[in-house]
Amino acid sequence: MTIQIYNTLTRQKEPFIPMEEGKVKMYVCGPTVYNYIHIGNARPVIVFDTVRRYLEYTGFDVTYISNFTDVDDKIIKTANELGEDVSELTERFIKAYFEDVSALGCSKADAHPRVTDHIEDIIAFVQVLIEKGFAYESQGDVYYRTKKFEGYGKLSNQSTDELIVGARIEVGVKKEDALDFVLWKAAKEGEISWDSPWGAGRPGWHIECSVMAREHLGDTMDIHAGGQDLAFPHHENEIAQSEAMTGKQFARYWMHNGYINIDNEKMSKSLGNFVLVNDIRKKIDPQVLRFFMLSVHYRNPINFSEDLIESAENGLLRIRTAYNNLQYRRNASANLGDQKDIWFHKVDKCKVQFETAMNDDFNTANAIAAVFELAKLANVYLLEKNTETEVIEHFVAMLEKLMSVIGLTLDNESNLLDTDIETLIEERLEARRTRDFSRSDEIRDELKAQGILLEDTAQGTRWKRG
Repeated sequence: MTIQIYNTLTRQKEPFIPMEEGKVKMYVCGPTVYNYIHIGNARPVIVFDTVRRYLEYTGFDVTYISNFTDVDDKIIKTANELGEDVSELTERFIKAYFEDVSALGCSKADAHPRVTDHIEDIIAFVQVLIEKGFAYESQGDVYYRTKKFEGYGKLSNQSTDELIVGARIEVGVKKEDALDFVLWKAAKEGEISWDSPWGAGRPGWHIECSVMAREHLGDTMDIHAGGQDLAFPHHENEIAQSEAMTGKQFARYWMHNGYINIDNEKMSKSLGNFVLVNDIRKKIDPQVLRFFMLSVHYRNPINFSEDLIESAENGLLRIRTAYNNLQYRRNASANLGDQKDIWFHKVDKCKVQFETAMNDDFNTANAIAAVFELAKLANVYLLEKNTETEVIEHFVAMLEKLMSVIGLTLDNESNLLDTDIETLIEERLEARRTRDFSRSDEIRDELKAQGILLEDTAQGTRWKRG
């Protein structure tokens, strides 16, 4: 089955057919590095890392590029407030970024270009736009003539009249038109800057990705991706710049992930409700955060709350418990005759369900449902009077394969604190007192999956880390 991708540009699902057979060129907008990333920044990293993994799983050779914006107004402002050099600040937060996303199970891109390494390329790109009449210099700034680009607004599906209101830009003494946007900004006193034909300055935000994407992927790429908030104006402006410069289509498929809400409110710094990955991964297994992010289709909004995180934690634990129970019984053997083929078929059916979900615009929510079904089948199989090593190994291999595609680990290393363990043991004792043996067994299995072994004695329940 062909992979179907919802293309923001056409507003419909389309069969994914890359330009070159077997190869995919993919660009994902990266962070502006002036602080630790929050969970809103983390969602596209997780989502498109998973897209990349699945494309590779299906046999594509993926060239995956994700940039760092390491100079802009926010960076300069933060560096001044901290009395820190811009390069020192950005280097510190780039390092923090890699630590955070690595904890979330995300692989590094094939390249992470930085704006400050491409200043000459940016200047050359802007000069071509000026020569073609798509840009003009004004008092040290360079602006893009938005209305000259005939297709402006095609990504966000808005007319230029509508966009003037949406962009919230007023005509200034430097600009010819309200919708024109800056390509090169004249330096203010004391700011980091570079020499250019228009005087000392630095790049505007939008030009950066156009240049870095072209340097690493050529004039046209297969997939350009990022958060929904980037569709306008950032990605719209990228299209205008790049296609005016090259005369070619910039990206064939545009993918955008949905927003994150916190307790049903939009996450924003003004509300003070944004959550840093660096903070949350100190409290929970970061794999739980990844599992949570993938439990909702990437184009849908997702609500972050303690209850939903706890639910994700329990869901991931159920899968890990099934896996570890399989590992525990791996050396069992028996001759089941025809039963082996039946169970192989059931396992393989889950794989088909998983792939069908992922082929449908990378529906990780349904893909995870297929993994849950596989874990449930494993638990049912282990209730059989006789089990066979070959079947168990097929279950194990399939769980490992599918979980690897969505970037989740199956290790049973415990992240529980001693106090958490004692609390669960108390809950188990209460369940036994009320004859809720199902919950009692469930807690024992949960702890066992995290390497915590229980021993019921006359003096009470003892535990140890296995």
